[in-house]
Amino acid sequence: MFTAAQPATSRTAAAAAERILDDSGGRIGAYLSRYEALRKSGQHVTIDGTCASACTLLLGVIPHDRICVTPRAVLAFHAAWDPSLTGAQTNTAGTKYLWSRYPGDVRRWIARHGGLRSQTIYLGGRELTAMFQTCR
Repeated sequence: MFTAAQPATSRTAAAAAERILDDSGGRIGAYLSRYEALRKSGQHVTIDGTCASACTLLLGVIPHDRICVTPRAVLAFHAAWDPSLTGAQTNTAGTKYLWSRYPGDVRRWIARHGGLRSQTIYLGGRELTAMFQTCR
């Protein structure tokens, strides 16, 4: 979920930071639209909790130097899916789209952990802070 924008203290005086706190994701299109607008605004993004599923699209839309993570930040990845009468069905096209948007270091990490599949994998701690700047 997004919370109110907070001023960025050490990044730039003019740009505010959008804070992501425990966002469980949702529809890819909705997140893509939200992140495109956020990218155009020039805002920075602070990940301060779990950013799961479609929330992780921000990695491919927001410039890398405008993303920071707190010690509580965790990214949760899984294959895209569509609900159906018989349960969730993997959406191959959606999964390929997610994969194509992730930065190379994130794709390599996902590949080392089994790829995008129905089971969720979690990137946090030192592995995450090695890929993204730590928020100040």
